Amino acid sequence: MSVKAKKFLGQHFLNDESIADKIANTLSLEGYKQVLEIGPGMGVLTKYILRKPVITHVIEVDPESVEYLKVNFLSLAPRIIQNDVLKYDYKDTFGSASFAIIGNFPYNISTQIVFKTLENRHQIPEFSGMFQKEVAQRICEKEGSKVYGILSVLVQAFYDAEYLFTVPPSVFVPPPKVESGVLRLKRKADYSLICDEQLFFKVVKSAFQQRRKTLRNSLKSYNLSDNLKANTIFDKRPEQLSVDAFVELTKSIETDN
Repeated sequence: MSVKAKKFLGQHFLNDESIADKIANTLSLEGYKQVLEIGPGMGVLTKYILRKPVITHVIEVDPESVEYLKVNFLSLAPRIIQNDVLKYDYKDTFGSASFAIIGNFPYNISTQIVFKTLENRHQIPEFSGMFQKEVAQRICEKEGSKVYGILSVLVQAFYDAEYLFTVPPSVFVPPPKVESGVLRLKRKADYSLICDEQLFFKVVKSAFQQRRKTLRNSLKSYNLSDNLKANTIFDKRPEQLSVDAFVELTKSIETDN
């Protein structure tokens, strides 16, 4: 029995044991005792995670994949969650306990998975897995780059992001049309910000939604005082600001209002 990849779910099944092992080994196993694999498919990565000294859970929306896993991974069966990860409340499985996330993420929802991780960052000290290469690089990129953007800043405010290695299309069934990239996010020891976190998210998104404009123009809707707007930081475009600079900018906007 095997599972047919479904295009509408963005499924590309990893078919290379050495790469699956390599992805599983990105887990540091520090700061958590449980792991959630997103989109296990036929369990190529799952079997390597199961060898680790952690409690493994998997979440899969595809009923055919769920049946395959139940038959082929009997010990895992009680911890197979059949659900859409974007709609699922992690507390239903983990309560308030910490857990890591890992997976060969479906490209069509990978960015949303990252945003959900940020929302639940208090419980997720580590996150690793495979994305479309461009997305993985964008998440890990530093200021000054054309691909540095909303994802880069928001993720790196709370996590240390590391691009680990590139994966060719040939190791998937069916092969995607692009290369993939594996990254690891490790939550910072101090991941609280010195500014209002909701405002920080808003300011970053506002700035990059008009990334060709200077901050003076892209942040007009914040009704900033002339005194604050005189700061030279407002002459810059968003990709020129480091994560720390965005935090300081948010703090100054918060104080100004």
